[in-house]
Amino acid sequence: MFKLKSLNLKSMKSLHRKKFNRRDFIKGSSLAAAGFIIVPRYVLGGNGFISPSDKLNIAAVGAGGRGAGVINEMYKEGLNNIVALCDVDDRQSANTYNKHPNAPKYKDFRVMLDKQKDIDAITVAIPDHSHAVVALSAMASGKHVYVEKPLAHDVYEVRMMTEMARKNKLATQMGNQGASGAGTWQTVKWIESGVIGEITNVHCWTNRPIWPQGIPTPTEKHPIPAELDWNLWLGPSKMRDYNSGYLPFKWRGWWDFGTGALGDMACHIVDVVVRSIKLGHPDSVEASVTEQYVADFKEAIFDDSCPMACKVVFHFPDRGTGLPPVKLTWYDGGILPDRPAELGPDDPMGSWDGGVIFEGTKGKIMTECYGNNPVLLPKSLMEENAAPSDETPVKDGHYQSWVNACKGGEPAVSNFDISGPLSEIILMGNLAIRSFGIRELKPGRKYGDWAPFNYPGRKQLMWDGANMKITNFDEANQFVKREYREGWNLPV
Repeated sequence: MFKLKSLNLKSMKSLHRKKFNRRDFIKGSSLAAAGFIIVPRYVLGGNGFISPSDKLNIAAVGAGGRGAGVINEMYKEGLNNIVALCDVDDRQSANTYNKHPNAPKYKDFRVMLDKQKDIDAITVAIPDHSHAVVALSAMASGKHVYVEKPLAHDVYEVRMMTEMARKNKLATQMGNQGASGAGTWQTVKWIESGVIGEITNVHCWTNRPIWPQGIPTPTEKHPIPAELDWNLWLGPSKMRDYNSGYLPFKWRGWWDFGTGALGDMACHIVDVVVRSIKLGHPDSVEASVTEQYVADFKEAIFDDSCPMACKVVFHFPDRGTGLPPVKLTWYDGGILPDRPAELGPDDPMGSWDGGVIFEGTKGKIMTECYGNNPVLLPKSLMEENAAPSDETPVKDGHYQSWVNACKGGEPAVSNFDISGPLSEIILMGNLAIRSFGIRELKPGRKYGDWAPFNYPGRKQLMWDGANMKITNFDEANQFVKREYREGWNLPV
């Protein structure tokens, strides 16, 4: 019969000081040979548990561009182990490969997941269209995930990612770094303390796109660079010929790959709004987008490419005491909201790349992009209240807070329970943008007639958030969930 023993606190502190990790303890302790031992979880752990004293074994899907920046932050000062690198383009990833020569290299993330068993967590910093298939595959195999914004390409994918993370009890984080910044939390504090009263109107804007949008689909087939696996880069998107107009970086402006200016920047800019005034699902959305006219005065709406600029209006219902209905308006492509009357003629409005204006019953708050440098308007409110604080509850920074969560610490500040609903709001806005271009012939008219089209997409779209469905214009629901190329279905 086995003899049951336990270790007292003094013994456990001694073990911890000697930096015994869970592997050393199980392998080498003479106590283990004596029988079953009751030990704290931080020493022994359970399935998937990582001791706080261990370094996290991180694999990166996406090693060039933004992926390189994420890897640098995760590895900073040797805080974590980079145990595998995966990228479909050796040109983009070359510098990262050189910095981590001992990490195995892969082009197909599926091969990496199947072959390498020492991975604790995975970062996903690749084009939007492949976020979900990679992240869901990683979570299905029990890996914690850090995913760049937006979480996925469409609303359905985000919902599946949020639900899987919750079901599998995994540590997650979205790469909207402003969520960890002091400016965001100062704004939350001001709003929750009622400094500007009840908020009914919010304006958010960005200078993006800073890549080509509103352009026709390339027709020329270019040679595929030897370093690029074009088939793997396309991933779940339909097959098309390679053209240098798609990458690097320019993929953001194509609906098959990116999510436009709204998808790129709103997770940074709208985060502070969702946090501070507790936004849930919008109940409706409407959009207007730029249109172009080409030779012979013909209207040109390029369905494959995101628009050059747009305005999207979200309507949110009453959320309870002190949280009345809110209208949130998004502007991009150089379109701006009206300038607050409280600003002087030379005062800056937001920052060069965007900002937010909250309109309350007692005043306004204006922030820069990423929630930085919030100010109260009129300026007398700044004098009446304490100076803005530089404090943030995220003590170790946006990246390390996720690492801490992977080791059993507090949930990361932008975990999927928070960033999932935020991403859904933003990607739901793309339903309205894309629906704007839907056209149908007017009764009794034919192509070639002057102005022969109805534009059913130019309406207010009513949204059933719980069921992810537009209820008054079924054509828009084609953008809730896309079709996947054979062999790339989601693991849900």
